[in-house]
Order: sequence, then C-alpha cells, then structure tokens
Amino acid sequence: MKTILTTALFLLVIVGFSKQVPQKYFVAFTDKNGTPYTITDPQAFLTQRAIDRRTALGIPIIEEDLPVNPAYVNAVAALATQVITRCKWFNGITILVNDSSSLLPSIRALAFVKSVTRVTTYDSTTSSLGVRKFRLEEELSRSGGNHQSEVPGSIQNYNYGPSHGQIHLLNGDALHNLGYRGQGKVIAVLDAGFQNVDVTPAFDSLRANHQILGTRDFVTPDSNVYHEYYHGGMVLSTMGGNIPGHLIGTAPKACYWLIRTEDAYTENIIEEYNWVVGAEMADSVGADVINSSLGYTQFDHGWMNHTCADMNGYTNPSTRGANIAASKGIALSISAGNEGGSSWTCISSPSDALEALSIGAVDSLGNYAYFSSYGIVNGDFVKPNIASDGWNAYVAGPDSALLYGSGTSFASPINAGLMACLLQAKPTLSPQQLYLAIEKSASHYSHPDTLLGYGIPDYSKALEFALVNKIGKVNFSVYPNPFKDSFTISVESNITGNFEISLVSITGDILMKTNRMIGAGGGNAIQLNNLNNLVPGLYILKISSGSNTEYLRLVKIEK
Repeated sequence: MKTILTTALFLLVIVGFSKQVPQKYFVAFTDKNGTPYTITDPQAFLTQRAIDRRTALGIPIIEEDLPVNPAYVNAVAALATQVITRCKWFNGITILVNDSSSLLPSIRALAFVKSVTRVTTYDSTTSSLGVRKFRLEEELSRSGGNHQSEVPGSIQNYNYGPSHGQIHLLNGDALHNLGYRGQGKVIAVLDAGFQNVDVTPAFDSLRANHQILGTRDFVTPDSNVYHEYYHGGMVLSTMGGNIPGHLIGTAPKACYWLIRTEDAYTENIIEEYNWVVGAEMADSVGADVINSSLGYTQFDHGWMNHTCADMNGYTNPSTRGANIAASKGIALSISAGNEGGSSWTCISSPSDALEALSIGAVDSLGNYAYFSSYGIVNGDFVKPNIASDGWNAYVAGPDSALLYGSGTSFASPINAGLMACLLQAKPTLSPQQLYLAIEKSASHYSHPDTLLGYGIPDYSKALEFALVNKIGKVNFSVYPNPFKDSFTISVESNITGNFEISLVSITGDILMKTNRMIGAGGGNAIQLNNLNNLVPGLYILKISSGSNTEYLRLVKIEK
C-alpha cells in the first residue's frame, strides 16, 4: 500500500508540473485579401466623426484602416482557446492558448498566418514591476484638504483654487478666458482603470452633461473600468475635473472616452498591443486627442525588455501604434516616464514616437522634477518634446479626496487638455502643425535639452502661432503626400551639405538609403522614384547630415 501511494503521489507531481499555464500570443496575418470591408465604404468600420476628421485634414482611408479579415479570425478561433483583441493596424489578433505545445503548430501552419509572437509570461511569481509601475504617484500623493481659492473667479472666468498653478504655468487660463475650454473636442484616455469615476464629485459635471461618451476594457473585456485601478481617474481629473474653487481641469468642457489598456498588476508586452488596439478605438470613434500616462521599458521577464537604444521613435509596438494614430489625424500627449532617478533613466515607449508629444515634468516654478525621465536631442529628434507641471499637481483621488500628486502621469494630461482647447480654436491643424505651434511657444525652443526638451509651452503664444499660420517645416518638405509611386523632397535655399536620406518602415526596417549632395543657391529638389512596390501605409523619411536629423511622415496609397 505504501509503494502504491508513493507512486500515485509521484505521478500527481509530474502531472502538476507538466500542466501548461495559459499564455497569450499575437498572431499576425499576411494580408487582408477577401475581406468584406472596403475603403469605399468606411462607415462599416469608422464613425462619421472619424471620417470627418480625415476629410478635414486631407487624410485618405487606406487598406491599413480595414479590420482584419473575419474569415482569418474565425479560422484561428477554431484552434485557439479565445480571441482577445483584433488589431487592424498590425493586421492580427491577440489570442489565449491553454495548451501551446499542441495548438500553436496548427495555428502557425495556416497559410495566411505570417507570425505568432508570445506576448505574456504568466506564472506563479508575483510581478515585481507590475506592483511598482505607479509607485511614484502613490508615494508622493498626499491629502490636499480643503483649500481656499487662490484666484478669484467670476461669471466669465473659472475659480481654479489650488489647481490654478498647473494651468497658469502653461498660460492655459488665457485660452479658457477666451472661451476655449475643449467644447466639441473628444479626448481618449488610455490608462489602467478609472475607479469610482462614476461617483466621484470631481466628475459630476462630466456625468451630468454626458461628456463621458463611453468606456472600454481591453485587458478584461467583461470588466467595468469604474471598478478597476484608480490611476486613470486621477489622470482624468487634471483634464475634466470641475470643482469650482478647488480643482478645474485643462479641458473641462471636452468629451471623453475612458479606455483601459493597462494591467496595473503585471508588466507584459501584451499591454503594448492593448495600447495599439485602444488607440485604434480612439481613432474609430473620432477622438481628436489621446492622452496616455503609460510607458513601457522593462517587463516581468527579460526576453520582452526594451533598451534605451530602442527609444528611437519607431521601433517598439506601442510606439509604432502611436505613429499610426497620428497619421490618422489624432494628436497624442504621452508621459515621458518617471525613471530619471532610477537605473533605467531614459524615456519610455510610446513617448519616444516621432509623431507624439512626449511630456516631461517640472514643478510649479518651472524647475526640472528630479524623477522625470531623461531624453535625447539629435537634430529634429527631441524627447521629451516639452514639459508640464508634474510635481505636486492637484488631482482627485478615487475616494473623492483632493490630493497633490507627482509624476509625468499628470504632466501629460495637463498638456493634453490644453491641446484640445487649442484644436478647438484652430480645428484644421494637423497633429504635426499642432505640435510645432506648441514647441515654438516653449521656453527653450532655440536650445532644447534632454531634460525639458523645448521647455515649458505658452499656450497663448501657441494660439497666436496657430491662428496666423506661423508654423511649418523649416528645412525640408515632401510632395505629393500621400504619394503613390514617387515623391519629391524640396529643400530650403539655406541648406547645403552631404545628406543621408533613408526611408524607414513603421516597424523600423530601412527600405532604402541614399546619399545626396545639396549645393548652395536654392532650387534643390530630390526625387525618389519606383516606390510602387511598397505596401500602402505610414513611412518615415529620415534626412540627416552629421548630428542634424529631421524626420518627415509619409503616407503611401494605392496606385
């Protein structure tokens, strides 16, 4: 009997150890052939507001916008345990697989499957990175109590109370006083959860006026974002909060979509893929601005990790998604990260995206906040782009208390709300024009650095630049853009030298490289031909000479 019992226990242990832990994978498809969706019928996959935004900015609807082929999805779904999300920009789906050893070979064998990439590592180990990802905001937040108004209000103007400083630092109150408070603009907030936003008094105006347009959870689709992590609610309060005499957000009249893409308790690269799907949703519902107070550097398991060298503007999954979102006409404000005092130090993805504004943190006097991640200055590639108040910013907590909180998590939405107000004043601005107007208004525009980028913006000046059209590329421009099989680079007359010109895909692959000498006297134009073999989508044109580099966004369309 003893021998039999011992054998049974041994077999039980073997079975226990051999049981596989469910994992998630991203399955990329080879094409969108045979899809029932067409670019001539965009109403099937885009709202009218999203279509109108593209029309106003001259942005074409291309194959990249088409949803993934439902037939491909169904074929994989028949083999996988569950389909989690669908990603049209990356043309693939995220799936859950209970037994990867038996199921993955069959999925990889499907003719239309391009690749299968593991995006989680779930095991019994507690996530040390997950529990620390919002550490700074939690440790440096303290009760704000009841404060007397610091700035008297009036019928016309807001009574900001303690929140005045974080808005006035960027001269955002000047926009408010002109009536630009975000009316008619939609901000998508990508975050880890919005606990108690449905009951917190700071958001009673948003609820009463139906300014929260909807919610979505891409981490746990059947969950309620109002029951999840509280970080997103604190972020939202700096934009949409409205407690006269205490807390006024930077865009209190804007409308909001609350989108959960982040699992606060783990750190797996699937969260970057969730981020991209969240940005896709923001595009499809017609958002004008995305705020993301999230960042990706290192993960629970090292094989997923990024390096500081990866923060080059176009490599990591969320960065690629951010660039695509901007190509659809959405302006992005993204926190640079809180790693300035850590071993990592550098900015995180997707704040490194070429087509997004990366936001560093300062205090209420405009001094660099010690925790704000270090960036890079390399010609036209400046990160962070600007800085905003992220040290003792005034926010609303999930228990209805008003708090002082620190982190670039708050610097970014303070800026994002004012971006929406500026777009309200000048709705025809492209994201690139909007960014440039903001950067040109900033305190360090003529001498950007790796801590504050171009410095602290002045939104009153940015409004002036935008209204009188004092914005545009300085050295290079490209036409036509979008292009079909060729385009021409126009060079300003004061530019001379030997330039390296590279065409880079959104995944970071160098597709073409050439060197051209640009002489003095003006009239220089460089034509690049025979590009009809490129698939439609977003591309980056990199033009560099020595330490100076400029990046231009290009869109390839069907011939």
